[in-house]
Amino acid sequence: MTATSPDQTIAYQGQPGAYSHLACQTCFPEMEAMPNPSFENMLAAVTDGRARYAMVPVENSVAGRVADIHHLLPESGLYIVGEHFQKVNHHLLGVKGATLDGLREVHSHAQGLAQCRNTLAAHNLQPIMHSDTAGAAADIAAAGNPVVGAIASRLAAEIYGLDILKENAEDQDHNTTRMLIMAREPVMPPVDNGPVITTMILRLRSVPAALYKALGGFATNGINLTKLESYMLDGNFSAAQFYIDAECHQDSDAFRYALEELKFFTEEGAVRILGTYPADANRRG
Repeated sequence: MTATSPDQTIAYQGQPGAYSHLACQTCFPEMEAMPNPSFENMLAAVTDGRARYAMVPVENSVAGRVADIHHLLPESGLYIVGEHFQKVNHHLLGVKGATLDGLREVHSHAQGLAQCRNTLAAHNLQPIMHSDTAGAAADIAAAGNPVVGAIASRLAAEIYGLDILKENAEDQDHNTTRMLIMAREPVMPPVDNGPVITTMILRLRSVPAALYKALGGFATNGINLTKLESYMLDGNFSAAQFYIDAECHQDSDAFRYALEELKFFTEEGAVRILGTYPADANRRG
């Protein structure tokens, strides 16, 4: 078998059958999806040239922000070239011949278990925490115990030869994960060619009302900010870094004017643009 070229490879974190794997297949069905044990390994696969893209989960409509990922994005040296909103449909899986009435316990990631709490309670199933949804599916398939199930994706059921005992077991049907597609080089979409998002990180000077004043340029130039988050920098309680998503192209006049005002309140080199990329069609719901 001929090895797939790095240019036709997309990296993701998790085991085969993870929701990030499903996102890779949805966005790039022609590419080979490469599993990685950690976010660091996934990003390094692109940085080192072993993969063209990385599929990076950043937030979930139920669980919120993916822990630590905002620290890793700027450190990776990669650029955001796209976004994808992946619908998360949890399925209750069992080994061949298992039945829903015969199950006694269900394994999955903590979020998978929490998002299917009503289903588990309705069937009196004991939740058992696992580090990964797809990993839980792989483990129950290997064990072959008909009283032990897993909550994972349909793709995981196909990969590990499991039966779907209950489809769409999640309590809330809006469960969606936003993914960022990252690459070694930026890919700039044309200005005024449809909705785009510009993502940036910045550090402000520690002066009163710095954030209020820094954001004023976006307001006066009519730029909508869809995300503004802060997190500690290097474990220092007095230093914060901000992550911003703006509905604007970085080459537009409005963004340039806003950036000029912003730089009055930042140190030299404290503003970094991670990418301008087309907005996903599902962004507006």
